[in-house]
Amino acid sequence: MDLREFIRQCEAAGDLKRITAEVDWNLELSHISKMVEEKNGPALLFENVKGYNTPVLTGAFGTAKRMAIALGMNTDYSMCDLAREWMKLTLDKVIPAQETGNGPVMENVIEGDNINLFNSFPVPKFYPLDGGRYIGTAVFLIVRDPETGEINLGTYRMQLLDEKTCGVQILPGKRGERIMKKYKKLGKKMPAVAIIGCDPLLFMAGALMHAKASEFDIAGSIRGVPTEIVISEHTGLPIPATAEIALEGEIDPNNFRAEGPFGEYTGYYSDEFGKEILKPALEVKRVYHRNNPVLWATSVGRPVTDVHMLLAFTRTATLWSDLEAMRIPGIKSVYVPPESAGRFWAIASVQQRYPGHAAHVGNAIISTTTGSYGVKGVIVVDDDIKADDMGRVFWALSVRYDPLRSTELIKRGRSTPLDPALDPKSNKLITSRIIMDATLPYEWEEKPVEIKLDEETVKKVQSRWSEYGID
Repeated sequence: MDLREFIRQCEAAGDLKRITAEVDWNLELSHISKMVEEKNGPALLFENVKGYNTPVLTGAFGTAKRMAIALGMNTDYSMCDLAREWMKLTLDKVIPAQETGNGPVMENVIEGDNINLFNSFPVPKFYPLDGGRYIGTAVFLIVRDPETGEINLGTYRMQLLDEKTCGVQILPGKRGERIMKKYKKLGKKMPAVAIIGCDPLLFMAGALMHAKASEFDIAGSIRGVPTEIVISEHTGLPIPATAEIALEGEIDPNNFRAEGPFGEYTGYYSDEFGKEILKPALEVKRVYHRNNPVLWATSVGRPVTDVHMLLAFTRTATLWSDLEAMRIPGIKSVYVPPESAGRFWAIASVQQRYPGHAAHVGNAIISTTTGSYGVKGVIVVDDDIKADDMGRVFWALSVRYDPLRSTELIKRGRSTPLDPALDPKSNKLITSRIIMDATLPYEWEEKPVEIKLDEETVKKVQSRWSEYGID
């Protein structure tokens, strides 16, 4: 699947709307997208952006149905179901990427003085207080570790700073920053390629927190066929053969430039607002793009947008994989809600088998690769409640949770500096955490008696449902 096939399938499923009226890239496009997302509406393909011929896609991952289309899975699946299937597939044999000599992304090549990103693409300005136009909101950056040779795909926002330069928000502690420091130590610039528009699975893989496996190989494993890549003759970096747009160049670890601010996925501007913050900058040397390329973007802002759906899915999937690898028994489902900005809260459903089982699961979550970064709240429920059934989760917090008995507080854990709840005077790298055990204690000999429907009567009612005349 490439981005165009994803668009075709979404349209066939009635989950994409083409906007043919002229729309301004300056605020109007993003505001339409955000207002549609808040109504749980379709993905949008803006075909008539003022001053440009290039269409813009937004809202790609706005619903579980569109996530399922991107994954090639059952469109009736919930987020928990999709994450469970992802976990199963990524535990199977990995399918390595396959090199091809050419691909649609190479249909057009622009170099040197001919590069002008402002003129080439309808890059949106999203919010009034943003620092400029952002070409990279649904984008990943490809770099190579100079020591290990491993390829990393990282999702970092990218602002157009001038016609040939993009600011890249590579946050402290991220793998991209660790790799960049290695180039600095070597006294070299870091070769990099930014990809805008591709198989949606690759963008998902770039947003994952994982180790060892290549993101290209992860996408191939889920898709069931190798990801096709073109090896650049200039940087030696792999470029997805069917990408819409690729910006190839280098990042000078000693030459940062002012970037931002930008309305973040938390629904707030970070504490960089009103300050000049220097960030890495991609000096674009070559632009590759398909004929009539599609610019993929996301409106970001407060939850829930498609980026929150993506974060929720990828973190749910990797959290489940992490827990599976830890061999903890009894876990029935896990969920990182998109309403938590797809990061800050995690929920697990467990079939208890021994005293302290629920506490075992809660502590395990914040010990995983996924849960150790940014998560500040964990809720554990019994197996009669699915982790993504928020109504039942709140019911469990109301009638099975005792604040004194069932709460554990942890003072220090790794945080994201984008969290607006943390003291702006601190370095914002540390957060406290809470584990809320909303299960009935396994060791209780006498447990509350729950009201339940009679199974035989339920079957009788179901068999006569049409007679009742109830829709």
